[in-house]
Amino acid sequence: MKNIKIKINNQEIVCSTEQTIMQVAKNNNIDIPGLCNHPDFPVKANCRICLVEINGQAKLTPSCHIKVKNGMEIKTDTERVKKARDLNIELIFAEHIEKCPTCIWRVNCQLLDLADKYKIKITRFKDRKKRRKIYKFANAIEIDGSQCIDCRNCIDSCSLTQKINYLKLTGKGSEQEITPVDNEQPLFNQQKISKKVDCIYCGQCAAHCPVGAAQEQSHWEMVEKALKNKNKIVIAQFDPLSLISIGEEFNLPYNKISIGQIATGLRQLGFNYIFDINFGANITAIIEAEELVSRIKNKKNMPLLASHCPAWVKYIEFYYPEFIPNLTFARSPHINNGGVIKTYWAEQLKIDPKNIIVVSITPCTAKKFETSRKELKIKGNWPVDYVLTVRELAWLFKKNRVEFDKLKNSLADNLFKDYNGIDVVCGANGGVMEPVLRVAQDLFRSIKKTAGSCQVCLDFKKINGLSAVKETKIKIAGKNSRVAIVNGIGDIKSVLDKISNYDYIEIMACPEGCSGGGGQPLPTNNAIIQKRIKAFYKLNKNKKNCLANKIPETKQFLNWLKLKPTLEHKILHTFYKKRKFGKQY
Repeated sequence: MKNIKIKINNQEIVCSTEQTIMQVAKNNNIDIPGLCNHPDFPVKANCRICLVEINGQAKLTPSCHIKVKNGMEIKTDTERVKKARDLNIELIFAEHIEKCPTCIWRVNCQLLDLADKYKIKITRFKDRKKRRKIYKFANAIEIDGSQCIDCRNCIDSCSLTQKINYLKLTGKGSEQEITPVDNEQPLFNQQKISKKVDCIYCGQCAAHCPVGAAQEQSHWEMVEKALKNKNKIVIAQFDPLSLISIGEEFNLPYNKISIGQIATGLRQLGFNYIFDINFGANITAIIEAEELVSRIKNKKNMPLLASHCPAWVKYIEFYYPEFIPNLTFARSPHINNGGVIKTYWAEQLKIDPKNIIVVSITPCTAKKFETSRKELKIKGNWPVDYVLTVRELAWLFKKNRVEFDKLKNSLADNLFKDYNGIDVVCGANGGVMEPVLRVAQDLFRSIKKTAGSCQVCLDFKKINGLSAVKETKIKIAGKNSRVAIVNGIGDIKSVLDKISNYDYIEIMACPEGCSGGGGQPLPTNNAIIQKRIKAFYKLNKNKKNCLANKIPETKQFLNWLKLKPTLEHKILHTFYKKRKFGKQY
């Protein structure tokens, strides 16, 4: 890597030949705006906002695309650059229908920020995409063609990261449009699709869209309506990773966020009770561990595939239905938690479950789809009624003028008296697997236990150099079992091709699990995801990993269930089925 000297706005800078003009400028606090450039994807240079003037070149140049050369002299603030930049921002607004009053991106919209910063008149040109369709994928994700600016980040996330290839580019020139694959029409280059594809609702398109054209289907309006209904008890239950990442929306460092702030903020919004999902995670760990031990001993439907990621479940149901029998029938943690709330907890407090509304707060968009699966109903009630992404919760705080950074701590509520939960690291890969394996080993009495707790130390190693796939061996039910973690759906095929080599596999559809979930704050990129993971594990570093099956409250709940045999299966278990292309579920 060779160091060279260049000049940007007459400032001499030493940099590497491997860097682009935009990267060098950013590293030296020189502002060059841009919308289409994303560090996780190849440079496309199609928003044309990052134009600069290079001495000796007649044309303006996109700074995100051109690597620096020795002696290069660059100007970012000439009148020619400013005129071209401002015009291109105006033209992008002409592609992007303004739906600001109802858009959750309004308070941190890059496009609006640029218009404000450069004093752009955003209504000078006629909106040319106002008749474009909105494509809705189940009740989880939508892509609004009228807001799209053709950056193609959604296509890159779907094809390069996830390898689903559900989005395509149709048309040419001003008629160019992002649409879902319909398995009948040819692509823009006239190549026909060789196999049927479908959305898995992971939300990576939304996590990489700079203008909200791809986003989650919002539940916040329905939640606000429920909070105003005095006849309903509205309960929030939050995923621990939401605690880490929501601070990004308020420019707070990761170590300045607490459960107490979340609880206080949710109460200010009007929620009657606030729980975390740890109890539901305990139940998932116990049921899945029992199933794992049983399958290992009986050598049936192996390997066991974890099913707590709903995007992964949709992937199996559509792409690999032959592996449906391998999925664990244990419900996911937030669904289990909602089931406990609407049965045991409701009975103890003598509340009609029909008057309870449970809202999950999570970094996941696919959980919106999961909550609508009819097979999860308990006595006609949905365990979870609505799902808010971290972005939606931040929007509600900002919309209702809740100053999150100034909130004082308050205690979250307990599902059981004196119950303080168990710290299950279920937001990153290995999070559900670890407590499952601890319980599984305990069930078979294969490890030494002290004071009702035990520790499984998983030494994951990369498989064939693939950083996204990790494996280890651990003794369960008298056997050296091979277990694996898949870090993103884009890397699953290498494991499925040799699935018989494993006994237990945990798959998270999003890169680095829910840390990179489709409902996380923006921007989201690999560097930010790593910061979230580091902060999350630091938060849990000194927490005791208890055995879920040894906690008195979990025993209390499971013993209560045994007295209700017709209810036990409906609360604890689920099933899966083959999904057909193109149907909205």
